[in-house]
Amino acid sequence: MDAPAIPFSFAPIQAHHRDRTRRIRAVLKPAASTPDSPKTDAVDYCLAHHVLEGAEAAARAGETATFGWYGAHPDANASALSTPTAVGPRIVLAPDLDRLPRSAISETPYYVLGPDTTAAPPDLRELAAAAYATGAQNGFADLLAGHAVVVCLLRHKQLGDTLDSWTITRLPGTVYCDHVDEPVVLARDLIHEAGHNWLNDALGATDCKISDQVTFYSPWKKTNRPAFGFLHACFAFPLTMIYTARVLPKTSGGLCRFLAAYLDRQRGLLATTATDHARALALITDRDLRERLHSIHREALSL
Repeated sequence: MDAPAIPFSFAPIQAHHRDRTRRIRAVLKPAASTPDSPKTDAVDYCLAHHVLEGAEAAARAGETATFGWYGAHPDANASALSTPTAVGPRIVLAPDLDRLPRSAISETPYYVLGPDTTAAPPDLRELAAAAYATGAQNGFADLLAGHAVVVCLLRHKQLGDTLDSWTITRLPGTVYCDHVDEPVVLARDLIHEAGHNWLNDALGATDCKISDQVTFYSPWKKTNRPAFGFLHACFAFPLTMIYTARVLPKTSGGLCRFLAAYLDRQRGLLATTATDHARALALITDRDLRERLHSIHREALSL
């Protein structure tokens, strides 16, 4: 039996997705209409940002053919790249990390869908599909459907290695992450990064401006961080804790030990944020969003 779904549907985010997509398309004035497909507002929103970023880069570089490609492919060729999953079609890629661009738009490497994009090999697409299924079965279908549309699988590692993952604000709905041969672990990391994407959208949709003058100690970074980063950590890590606690009884052997150690470590770190989190939440001006963040943090503390 699937675990209870966590409610990630948030009306301001849906409105934000539609409005932002409409604005991007008005600027780009694509030469072709978006193909009919069972996509959602969240998918359109994610793909529109890839098209915007790619078209802008092509225009700045004087790459006329590439710029024209984006005009002819307002969905960034998603229909040809998509992999069926439990949360809908996803774009699963395996770009070469050493060839990913770096620029002023992001502190980390990133990848933009374009004319040379190809889908990941079948084994990695199967891994991702299994991860989405695991996440959905454990209550995170809405989060993954709305905020992990494009996943770039980076370095293959072994269970127990340090796994790096990240998102960038200019490409919402996109996740970059290392991976091991365990869908359960990949699901955990997709949930973590989708959580960051969700919170970015929620803050933008509710027009919450968080002061960067107030800092809080982050046990994950072992340093004081502005409220924005602290609140992000106090949302994304609790999501992975809730997921891990739910999936743990279904695992065994080394995977079970790995996840149990992860959950135990996160319990200790999160416990130290209890007082500061209440103070940081006071900076969130939208009551509904504030309560959602409080609820996730409280549930994780109870594990």
